Amino acid sequence: MPRFAANVSMLFTEAPFLDRFAAAARAGFTAVEFLFPYDEDVPAIAAALHDNELQQALFNLPAGNFSRGDRGIANDPRRIAEFRDGVARGLEIATRIGCPKLNCLVGLTLSDVPLDTQLATVAENLAFAASEAERAGVRQVIEPLNAFDAPGFLITTPTAGFAMVERVGHPNLSLQYDVYHAQRMEGNLAETIAQRIGQIGHIQIADSPARHEPGTGEINYPFVFDAIDDAGYDGWVSLEYRPGSTTEESLAWLRDWGYWD
Repeated sequence: MPRFAANVSMLFTEAPFLDRFAAAARAGFTAVEFLFPYDEDVPAIAAALHDNELQQALFNLPAGNFSRGDRGIANDPRRIAEFRDGVARGLEIATRIGCPKLNCLVGLTLSDVPLDTQLATVAENLAFAASEAERAGVRQVIEPLNAFDAPGFLITTPTAGFAMVERVGHPNLSLQYDVYHAQRMEGNLAETIAQRIGQIGHIQIADSPARHEPGTGEINYPFVFDAIDDAGYDGWVSLEYRPGSTTEESLAWLRDWGYWD
């Protein structure tokens, strides 16, 4: 049976950020993730994790300025130093809060940089990040984002993501397989999980196409969860969805489908 974690950047948003850790624990979670910690009180996050006996599953490397449209900087050859500084910052926080995985968003396609140069820059930056993370005892993953939610994103499909993992060829680099993004772009979920599990370092879920909780869209999640179990995946499966109503109401599927008591 999958081990479920809550993404507290998207769940429990009825409460202030630091209060969401306690809310997740009260709901029954033993692990959480969030998008970015860089504008938050990191010691307070560490305390919230400790006080609520929660494991931090994953967070993202710095990804530029989201409010100005950035969705990562790993593909920009002019921002390599900034990327490397971000790796150091991410690993410092990961070490502080006991987080075993960092995710990289590679960025939007740049109109003024040749595509080959962008892909080569991503590979160079990921090799650096994977090596630095390995020294810190942290797993590095990368995540494709679908072209509907993130127009212009450089790596939009699992196929392209796996190709980049293979291009880099670092033993500490793997793919974050977000089932929602994968369904929007390629589908073939169970077969991909079965065939590629050795290259999958983390899994996130939401239903498609509205990105609400499982059971609200087109994905047969019990079948997908069986495929995850059959593949031997033992990491966290993180709930990264927008609740259709309240967070508490959106968690009913966990009990209705027999995943939680």
